[in-house]
Amino acid sequence: MESIVISPKSRSELKFVFELLSKLKISSRVLSEEDKEDIGLSVLMKQVDRKRKVSRDTVLRNLKK
Repeated sequence: MESIVISPKSRSELKFVFELLSKLKISSRVLSEEDKEDIGLSVLMKQVDRKRKVSRDTVLRNLKK
């Protein structure tokens, strides 16, 4: 099944949409900023090239930047 992502402009709009979906018996969930970041990271992890090896020093050096 496919999904829809809705980004309301305000807290009241979020509440309205959430209640509407609930009345229509449509499963819904409010995602936190952390949840959205986790989804984005998951997508990036799936796209990474796993064939190429990088040394630990290179990774740590890039993380310090």
